[in-house]
Amino acid sequence: MAQSVWGYDSDNGPERWHENYPLAKGDKQSPIEINSKDVQHDSSLSSWHASYDPGAAKTILNNGRTCRVVFDDTFDRSVLRGGPLTGAYRLRQLHLHWGSSDDHGSEHVIDGVKHAAELHMVHWNPKHGNFAGALKQPDGVAVVGIFLKVGKTPKPEMKRILEEIENIKTKGKEAPFQHFDPSILFPKSRDYWTYHGSFTTPPCEECITWILLREPIEVSSDQMAKLRSLSKNNENEPMSPLVDNWRPPQPLKGRIVRASFK
Repeated sequence: MAQSVWGYDSDNGPERWHENYPLAKGDKQSPIEINSKDVQHDSSLSSWHASYDPGAAKTILNNGRTCRVVFDDTFDRSVLRGGPLTGAYRLRQLHLHWGSSDDHGSEHVIDGVKHAAELHMVHWNPKHGNFAGALKQPDGVAVVGIFLKVGKTPKPEMKRILEEIENIKTKGKEAPFQHFDPSILFPKSRDYWTYHGSFTTPPCEECITWILLREPIEVSSDQMAKLRSLSKNNENEPMSPLVDNWRPPQPLKGRIVRASFK
């Protein structure tokens, strides 16, 4: 398995990542399954808040593994604060993981429940100088995870991302994506679980403070189908649906999951 071709198929998928990325077998890997009975309520956890500048949104792209929106993170224009974090973390990108059908696709599992998709907002700690430096530090990155579930009252805010999918159908396609405030994607409740973990994609660096929101946002079946209409191949190759781009839960290995709610 060449370093450049990790993916989600049987020959290059999560079961084999550790062959090229040994950290994938580390002690603080993500995602995990959260069991409510094992979670510790922590009354010292404050609420988190994000102040995002819609002007920081730059592009949307299909990299063959996910759909990603990229933001300008050269200064503190879109930041996440509070909760388990000390200091402000800059928003760098958001991306999604989804399944081949509506009954699975999320990476984190809650009491055995899988959602149709999971949205990750990736922030980094500027005290480490740059993003590459932050990846080497335990407090380097903070990710807000939001579950997407299929329901009757889809969140209109997802529409903007999904409308752009027509422009990034195939791997390597990128389109301008401006004037977007990702905080419109947050659910009403700010309740969250938090734990220390890793990126869910190689090299699986263990530098992430996870803020996993309890309340999912709703999407329609049609909206999920739109995500599944992306291709993981280039435009001159046969269409191959970009689906099941999720990593299964990893062992907890003694880590504690804390909750901001009872």
